[in-house]
Amino acid sequence: MIRGKPDEDEYWNSSKFKAFTFDDEDDDFTRLKESKRAVNSIRSLVEEEDEEDDVEKVSWSGEPVGSISWSVKETASSIRSTGEVRDQSFPKINTAPSLPKNSSGYSLSSLFKGKAKTGSFQSFSESFGETSIRNYAPELRKPKSEYKDYVSDWTPEETVKRMQQGKVYSLEKFRSLQDKLLLLDEAVNAHDGNVITAVLIYLKKSLSKENLFRELITREIALRHYIHFLKEIEEQKLLVELFKSLDRTEDMALMQYRDHLNIRDENKRRDFLKSCLSLPFSPDDATHVQDHYTLLERQIIIEANDKQVESSGQADIFKKYPRKASILNMPIITTLYYSCFYHYGESDGTYSSPANIRKTFRISDKQFLLTCLGARAKLKAWFDVDALFTTKNWLGYTKKRSPIGFHRIVDILQKNNAPVQVLQEYVNLVEDAEQKISLAQKYKCHDVIINTYRDLKDRQQLIVYRGKVERGSSEYRKIEEILSNSQIRWKN
Repeated sequence: MIRGKPDEDEYWNSSKFKAFTFDDEDDDFTRLKESKRAVNSIRSLVEEEDEEDDVEKVSWSGEPVGSISWSVKETASSIRSTGEVRDQSFPKINTAPSLPKNSSGYSLSSLFKGKAKTGSFQSFSESFGETSIRNYAPELRKPKSEYKDYVSDWTPEETVKRMQQGKVYSLEKFRSLQDKLLLLDEAVNAHDGNVITAVLIYLKKSLSKENLFRELITREIALRHYIHFLKEIEEQKLLVELFKSLDRTEDMALMQYRDHLNIRDENKRRDFLKSCLSLPFSPDDATHVQDHYTLLERQIIIEANDKQVESSGQADIFKKYPRKASILNMPIITTLYYSCFYHYGESDGTYSSPANIRKTFRISDKQFLLTCLGARAKLKAWFDVDALFTTKNWLGYTKKRSPIGFHRIVDILQKNNAPVQVLQEYVNLVEDAEQKISLAQKYKCHDVIINTYRDLKDRQQLIVYRGKVERGSSEYRKIEEILSNSQIRWKN
């Protein structure tokens, strides 16, 4: 019997059979995945089997229970019993993997654990892994006390405390002069220099300098911090105005004098120092500023003259020892050393004379002697060195005297590689016998040691020292002569 088109549509729509699609939920592959999910869902309810357990269950057909082939056959048999009618109309699609019976590496425990025994195959969880789901913990709400961090309505005490704790703070809310002064007083009471400085920086920006200076007069601690802050940032002009408003004229003069450091040109610096002479310095500071001006003025004259002489080649001293640096802006002792090195022996009337510099700047005898000794010893001018210590009495006798100990002079001479004869002369002038022997042994002045032991009439020490000198040398023969002298009354 042939049905018409409408009858066929009605037949198929009313039929319990469904057309085949690739999304069919009853196909073998889908059932296999559902079986896998079922096994994995009960994994947490089953205790893990020992991985080293070699006992394996098998079915009646000899296949291991739980293997892939066994699972596929079990699934296929269940499908076959329920899908015989469908098999008559549609071809069966076999999606089960073809695995040999004896090569299965899976057991029931491996299905639960999700891993193979032999490592040859991936587990079901590895083969058909589902997309992992990331869980996010809900963000906890902050306590109400912390919401105050976002509110700027703080008292001066709370603001200072937050500044000390390193929390967020704002000083802009303190607008009136009274609020700003309360904030400053609270910072001072906290005894925190960083907080005080931070508040002062805000007041410097928000207040006029007249109002700020007036209020700082009665706040000594804040004033000291403010002065230190201005010195650090080198606001000299504002510092001068502050000292002037505080009636601290000496401090104001010193700050104004300090501006000479920013002047590079020597002539302009000299003129600036000259203008500073009229400032209200203390007596000691006024003397210092006067000496500074006089020294720079002389240095300019000496530098110009020596530069010309050196370039013309008129003086041998500049040929033998060329100048390595300019003398401008050098300290007074450096200037004296330069004068003793290049202008020693000049008349007192010249600016470059060591004696003139010594007199003008009131250099002490010790300082002059040490400076001049270092310069002349550097030039190996031993005659000039000797003249520094030689004095004459009213009878015309000469004697060496020094305002410093001769042991220091010996050290200076030795550092400048003085010959042994020169060293021996000054080692002999050391008064203490033990110190004299120690220096003589240190610098190998044999004659000094021999003469000292002779004067001490110490025969035993002289015999011991004879064993330290070379046999047959002049020192050895001298010791022998002294030991054989019968007129010496030895004490041992």
